[in-house]
Amino acid sequence: MFVLPGLWVLAVVLWELLSPLGTQFIELLAATPAIACAGTGRRQCVLLGGACALLALVPPGPSGRAAASGRIGTCGAVLAVVAASYLISGRTRRLTGELERAREVAITAQTVLLRPLPPRLDGIALAGRHVSAGEGALVGGDLYDALGTRYGVRVLMGDVRGHGLPALGTAAALLGSFRDAAHDEARLPDVLRRLERSLHRHLRERDQRQPAGFDGDRWDAEEFATVLLLEVRAEGEVVALNCGHPWPHRLSGRPAHGPGPAVLAPGDPLPPLGVFPLPTELSPLPLTRLLPGDVLVLHTDGVEDARDATGAFFPFTGALAEAARGAPPALATLVARVQAALLRHTGGPVTDDFALLALRNDRGPGPPAAARPPRALVAGP
Repeated sequence: MFVLPGLWVLAVVLWELLSPLGTQFIELLAATPAIACAGTGRRQCVLLGGACALLALVPPGPSGRAAASGRIGTCGAVLAVVAASYLISGRTRRLTGELERAREVAITAQTVLLRPLPPRLDGIALAGRHVSAGEGALVGGDLYDALGTRYGVRVLMGDVRGHGLPALGTAAALLGSFRDAAHDEARLPDVLRRLERSLHRHLRERDQRQPAGFDGDRWDAEEFATVLLLEVRAEGEVVALNCGHPWPHRLSGRPAHGPGPAVLAPGDPLPPLGVFPLPTELSPLPLTRLLPGDVLVLHTDGVEDARDATGAFFPFTGALAEAARGAPPALATLVARVQAALLRHTGGPVTDDFALLALRNDRGPGPPAAARPPRALVAGP
C-alpha cells in the first residue's frame, strides 16, 4: 500500500514512453494522490505521491507548446487532487481514531460482562471459548461463568433465546444474578430460583419500556433461557440442575485405559427458564464424580447445531475425541482444537452463537470412600 502510488507513477511514465500510438497518458498522473489517500490514508503518503507525480511531469527533453500546456494542466490537476486528498485524509484519520476508541470501549464493556475465566479455582482448572454470530459483537446470547464459593466451585452455562447483540441484555441479567446468588445461597436450587426471578424481572422491566399497546405478557411464550448449573464439591462429586440445556461430556483422565467422550445425562432436564415456573421441589441430580485428571466439557446448542454447506451437523463427540487424542492436552488447547474444528466444519461465519467450557479436576486423590463421611446431595441451609 505504501509503494502503490510510486508504482502507479512508474506505470504511467512507461506507458507514455513506450506507447506505439503516441497516445497521451500523462494526465493519469493526477490520480496518484488519490491512490495514496485511498491506500494508506496518511497525509505523508499523499504529499509524497503528489511530489512523485509532479516530478514525473518534467519532460525528459524539449517539448512543443501543446505538450507543455498539457503538462501544466496536469500539474494543476495534481495539485488540486493533493489538496482534496490531504483534507480527506485528515478527516479519515480522525474518524478512524474515534472508531478505534469506541471499539475499545465496546470490547471492555463486553469483557466485563463475559469476563475471562481464571485458569484455576480451588483445584479445578478452567478454559472457555465463545463466538458470537452478531457482527461486531464479542458476546451474545451464550453465557458461562465459574465461581469458587464456600459450597464448592459453581459453574453456569446458559443460552438465551436469540443471538448477538439483541440477547446481550438478558445474558447480562442472568450472569449478574448468578454472581451474587452463587455466593449467597447455600442450596443449588435456590441459586436457580434466583436466576428465574432475575430473568422475569429483566423481561418485565424491558417490556415496560416498549411502546403503548405492547402486550406485557407476550414474553412468557417467546423469551426463555436454557441453563445448566453445576456444583463441584470437595471430593470431586458433581451435582447438576438442568433447564433445557445440553448435558456435558466427560473425558477420562486416563484416555489410554478409559472410554472416549461420554455424555452424562442422569435424567430428563427441566423446561427452559421462562417457559414454565420451576417446580416447588427441586433436587440436584448427581452427575458424576471427577477423579484427578478427569475433564467435563460443557457447551451450548450452537455447537451441535452447526452445519456445513451440505447441511450436515457438526460431529461434536468425534471432534472432542480427536482433540483429546494422545497425551492429555492443556485445557485451553483442547477447547481451541474443538473450536477450530467447528469453524472448519461450517466453512465461514457461524449463524448462531456457541460457547465451550472445560473444567478438569487437578486436585490430589481424596481419601478412600470408607474414610469419607457421608454427605447428602443437597446441602442444607
